[in-house]
Amino acid sequence: MNILLVGGGGREHALVKKLRESPQVDIICALPGNGGMASEATCVDISATDLQGVTDFAKNNYVDFALVAPDDPLVMGLVDELEAAGIPCFGPNKAAAIIEGSKAFSKALMKKYGIPTAGYEIFSDKDAALRYLETAKMPIVIKADGLALGKGVIIAQTLEEAQNAVISMMEDGAFGESGNTIVIEEFLEGPEVTVLAFTDGKTILPLASSMDHKRALDGDEGLNTGGMGVIAPNPYYTPEIAKLCMDTIFIPTINAMNAEGRTFKGCLYFGLMLTKEGPKVIEYNCRFGDPEAQAVLPLLEADLVDIIIATRNQTLDKIPFSVSNRASCCIIMASQGYPQSYLKGFEIGCRGCLGSGVEVSFAGVRLEEGKLLTNGGRVLGVTAVADTLPEAIDKAYAAVGQIHFENAFYRKDIGKKALEA
Repeated sequence: MNILLVGGGGREHALVKKLRESPQVDIICALPGNGGMASEATCVDISATDLQGVTDFAKNNYVDFALVAPDDPLVMGLVDELEAAGIPCFGPNKAAAIIEGSKAFSKALMKKYGIPTAGYEIFSDKDAALRYLETAKMPIVIKADGLALGKGVIIAQTLEEAQNAVISMMEDGAFGESGNTIVIEEFLEGPEVTVLAFTDGKTILPLASSMDHKRALDGDEGLNTGGMGVIAPNPYYTPEIAKLCMDTIFIPTINAMNAEGRTFKGCLYFGLMLTKEGPKVIEYNCRFGDPEAQAVLPLLEADLVDIIIATRNQTLDKIPFSVSNRASCCIIMASQGYPQSYLKGFEIGCRGCLGSGVEVSFAGVRLEEGKLLTNGGRVLGVTAVADTLPEAIDKAYAAVGQIHFENAFYRKDIGKKALEA
């Protein structure tokens, strides 16, 4: 079958690799894709947010099934457009994708249906938000309501930092229209866990839990990024906690969306905090996380094509599904200066063999005259799978040591907190 994959980053390259394992796949077209995945998928220079362009391409190129990976086109309603054009599609429709598209919506949903989360207030008026902060407990969390490339969250340690965050979002437009409304939340403490789960609105099939590393620098210092590395599974996420999350968060969330007439079909991302009071939701995403997908997809022991079709057709309870008990580690190699300004155009090279059980997912790269060049902040992800987490971490760092490009940087402590656990 011919598959259309919408998106062009490391997550999408990881999805291409997993789709390629299925004997059902003939052609994969990635829109827009990137130069690093060009040997595994036909990349077509159509933006993921060009809904009409993507839909026209799908109609004119014998696409059997589409998978929409990034948040923007999902929230904009690309799945609705493709389905209306007769293209079967994996991913939530516009009505369901609001669970990520509006933090105000998701917080109100959790409050209405008793799903545990941080206490919060919603503001569309800057002055009202600033007045609220004067009596609020610090530290505190300020979130832009809409999509912000994973960077619309500021943890303010002091009142001044909190005030500056509100002004930056609501007055200076740091995140555009996404910051016109903000959510101010209580600060939660505890280990963070991410769980990606396939759901067709009835059945929930979780992938391996994971631990992301958001800060740019070692020791969880520096600015927030889209993610500098991931390990899976997360050692804090025990079988007992997994059952508790299924009973108090996962199933209630799916039921809540059904009750609201917004049945969710796709990959639902649960960002969790394991507090002293129990697991609580930090955030929902309406798609595979990036780079989380790069770490957890290699541990999936099932045909991804079967899964995405069953998710769309609401038959997930009928397919074989299992997750490996091995461990994985993904390390992001980025451009010096990320997540702020950085230079592009440096050739990416490899000194030697990366070893078995290692995959490279390209993200911010372009192909020029047969050479791969850096073309973004997060350039690539190196993922290693092994029997134990220490082995996976060692393999991943050994492979990173073989890859080189000018101005490369990466964290040296991915997985350290997990090993301490």
